[in-house]
Amino acid sequence: MRVMMILPALTEATSPLFRPIKYSLFPPLGLATLAGYLDESDEVTLYDEHVERIDIEALPSPDLLVLQPYITSARRSYEIADHFRARGVHVAMGGLHVTSLPEEAAQHADTVFTGPGEEQWPLFLKDFRDGAAARRYDSTAQRTLAGLPPVRRDLIKRHLYLVPNSIVVSRGCPHHCDFCYKDAFFEGGKSFYTQTVDDALSEIERLPGRHLYFLDDHLLGNRRFAEALFDGMAGMGRLWQAAGTVNSVLQPGLLERAVDAGLRSLFVGFETVNDANLAERRKNQNIGKDYGAAVRRLHDAGVMVNASFVFGLDQDGPDVFDRTVEWAVEQGIETATFHIMTPYPSTGLWKQMEAEDHIVHRDWDLYDTRHVVYRPKGMTPRQLEDGYWRAYRDFYRWSNIWRGASAQPGRHERMRHLAYAGGWKKFEPAWDMLIRSRRTVRAMPALERTLAAFGGRKAA
Repeated sequence: MRVMMILPALTEATSPLFRPIKYSLFPPLGLATLAGYLDESDEVTLYDEHVERIDIEALPSPDLLVLQPYITSARRSYEIADHFRARGVHVAMGGLHVTSLPEEAAQHADTVFTGPGEEQWPLFLKDFRDGAAARRYDSTAQRTLAGLPPVRRDLIKRHLYLVPNSIVVSRGCPHHCDFCYKDAFFEGGKSFYTQTVDDALSEIERLPGRHLYFLDDHLLGNRRFAEALFDGMAGMGRLWQAAGTVNSVLQPGLLERAVDAGLRSLFVGFETVNDANLAERRKNQNIGKDYGAAVRRLHDAGVMVNASFVFGLDQDGPDVFDRTVEWAVEQGIETATFHIMTPYPSTGLWKQMEAEDHIVHRDWDLYDTRHVVYRPKGMTPRQLEDGYWRAYRDFYRWSNIWRGASAQPGRHERMRHLAYAGGWKKFEPAWDMLIRSRRTVRAMPALERTLAAFGGRKAA
C-alpha cells in the first residue's frame, strides 16, 4: 500500500518575505507516530510544508493520503484533500481542527478521526485494507499509550529542523482552561495520560546528540511519572526544554530533579498579569500563585523562561500591554510569546462568545492569535491588535533585552540571556537564510552551547 502523509503549512508560516524560525523547529511527530502502525511492506512518504514546498500537481497518487489540519491550515488542507480526492485517492483527516469541526472536515475527506488516534487508527487501517473503511472514527474512553510502536523517525528530514529531537511522552493536560482545545479533543475519555517510564526512556535513548525538546502540554503534570522519568534520565548528559505550569515550578523538589536530569529552558503559561482574568478563563492552576517566585526559582536553578501571555481577556484594558512587558522585562524573562485571545471552535470560550454574539467571523486563516476575531470588552479591536504588536516590539528591543539580562542572578546568566533572547528575535533574516538553504539543523550546536554553558543548579 502506498501512503502519503502531509502536514499542511499554517497560513502565517508561508510569508514570501521571511520564514520565522518557530515554524522550522519541530518535525510532524503526530504523523510519524501514525506511520509506526503501517506494515513494513507499505510504502510511505512524509511531507511538512513548513520546511519544504510541495507541488501537489506533481506528486504521484497514493492509495491513502493522511492530512493533519490545524485551524489556520484548514484552507490549505482542504485544497490538498480536494485535489487528491478528484484523482480517486482515499483521504483521511484527523487532529485538533477535525475534532472540533468534524462535519466541516468530512466535506473534504473520505474518513475523519476525532480525538487521539492511537486506538482508532489501527482499526481504520484494517478496515481500509479490507475495503470497508468507515466515514468516521471517534476515540473512546479506552485510551492508553501502552504498546505504542516506535515513531517512524526515518521518515523525518532531520536537516530541515532546528530541533529534530522532539519527543512526546504523554497526551493532554490535567487542567481545563476554557480557551484550550484540549477538553474538546479528549472528550469522552481520559484527558491526560502518559507512556510507561521505560517506554519513554527507550524513545529518548533512540535519539542522537544531546538536545531534546519535550512537546508535551505539561511534562510535569503527573509528578510520579515525571520524577521517575527524570531519575531515569539522570546521567544521560542530555540538555532539554519542556513546558510546565507556575504551580508545578513552585512544588518543592520537582524542579530540582528536572534540572539534575538536564532541564535548561521551560515554557510557562503565565497568560495574564490580571488576577481577575484567571477564574473567568478557568486558569485555576495559576490562581493565588506568586509569578515572581516561580521565575526566581527557575533562574536560581539555571533554567531559562519562555513565558506565554494572552491579551484581550475580559478584564484587560489598553494598559495591559505595557504592564505585561514591563513585568516580564523586570523579571529577566529570556523569551516571551504573546497571543491575542482566540475562541477556537468547540472550546468553552467559543461557546460563551457564540452565545453572546461576540464572534465576528469564521475565517479560519485569521484564527492565528495575531488577529482579533471577536468583540473585546475592554478595548477596541484596533487597540488590541496594535497593542499586541507593540508588546513584541517593546519586549525584544535591545534596550529591554539588556535590561532583562541585568535582572539575572549572575554574569554567566546575563550572557546567556543576551545570546538566547537576541538570537531568537534579532536575527530573523539569518534564520530565514538557513531555512531557505535547508540547513536549519546547522544552528543546533549553537543552541546546545547556549543551553549547556551556564545551566544547571549552583553548588550549595
